[in-house]
Amino acid sequence: MALSVQQSKTGPVWPCGAVLVAANGTPVCIMKNVDANNNNAPWKNQGNPGNATGSEYTTRCIAVTFQAYKPGASNNGMVQNANNVYILVPPNGNGTGNRTDSGAMVKVLFPGADYTLAASDFGQTQFSPYSFFLDSDTDGDGALVTLVGPQAQ
Repeated sequence: MALSVQQSKTGPVWPCGAVLVAANGTPVCIMKNVDANNNNAPWKNQGNPGNATGSEYTTRCIAVTFQAYKPGASNNGMVQNANNVYILVPPNGNGTGNRTDSGAMVKVLFPGADYTLAASDFGQTQFSPYSFFLDSDTDGDGALVTLVGPQAQ
């Protein structure tokens, strides 16, 4: 069965699918299923006619929900992860930015947990989902990721 790849850039929600960590200790951007090369990331040259790979505007959202599940065998429903999944921001300085870097860690999700990261929680009206990464204790674990209120900005 083929999986959907949504392009709901104007919301109200944008399911980004199951974002899985292939190799623990190697974080992946939560946008990897919908923009694997980060062509629309805010640090790319948005709005420049010479940037043929990116959209005119990057995506922003008011919240991101994370559910610590992964597809079951043969994509037959969702199952809990084997171990913890970590929500991270890029490292600053000499940090590794992975599951061992508490200075980059936003939240630890135990198997089956859910969490909503809202812009209002940190005094913002919106933020870039490209700023968040997942890592895991076990290869193949991850999270179902959904952007809430996405908009092209």
